[in-house]
Amino acid sequence: MAVRVGIIGSPGLAQALGIPGKGESHIIETPFGPHAAPIVTTELGGIPVAFVARHGAGHVYNATRAPYRANLYALKVLGITHVLATGTVGSLREHIQPLQLVVPDQVIDRTYRRPCTFYDDVAVHVDLGTPFCGTLREVLAQARDPLGPPVHTESTYVCIEGPSLSTRAESLLYRTWGADLVGMTAMPEARLAREAELHYAMVALPTDYDSWQPCAPGHEHDELLALVSHNRKAVTASGAALIRRALPRIAEAHATCRCDTALALAIGTERSRIPDEVRGRLRPLLGRYLPPNVA
Repeated sequence: MAVRVGIIGSPGLAQALGIPGKGESHIIETPFGPHAAPIVTTELGGIPVAFVARHGAGHVYNATRAPYRANLYALKVLGITHVLATGTVGSLREHIQPLQLVVPDQVIDRTYRRPCTFYDDVAVHVDLGTPFCGTLREVLAQARDPLGPPVHTESTYVCIEGPSLSTRAESLLYRTWGADLVGMTAMPEARLAREAELHYAMVALPTDYDSWQPCAPGHEHDELLALVSHNRKAVTASGAALIRRALPRIAEAHATCRCDTALALAIGTERSRIPDEVRGRLRPLLGRYLPPNVA
């Protein structure tokens, strides 16, 4: 199977990768409505990629309203097999400092207002014990720059609904759960990627210590927000550099893993009871497992 890489992130990530003004834009019709922004196909260092801005051009969708299903469905239609995503986070641990990078290996899902599956009309139960692709996580770990910021590769990301940031009590609670990062975008994105049999990994971008750690004395609220804004730009640039180094390694490192066959044993509905309309609508996702009904 040919390896094709999709990238999901912010317009700032696209800028850091040098994508704006390059490539071809695509609008893909999906059963889940429009994707967030035109998908740009281009090359980075000679590697073909497809980029989609998760929250749309100009960040018009908050984390709850972002069209996660449409974004991933459209990437699947375009033939994408591997997805690298980025997202800003708050650190819940002193050793994970702002401006460092994190490739999380676990997720706690605290979202409750987002469509979380492609399969509203079919019973599909994917295994999500390890929610990120081990192959991609290893590639990202190997692509770290020894002279650059540290890349943490064992961490648990708690995904909150938002759009507000955590209260201090919530932030402290997440620490007792064993969470290391708090953000708003890993879910349902990681779950949907597994449902689409896409290899998916995230580069988390810590900008601050969330609200569990009190502000430094003398820092006014506006000063802190300005610092977070500055950190976001700097850590996004580091995340883009890691992705650039990882891209040529993905095809070389690709080996069959469970992401490729995540649906093989996951479809619970009797095949004969899945209507042709559903089969047609979800063909890019389920087509290899659902041959046409025979009258």
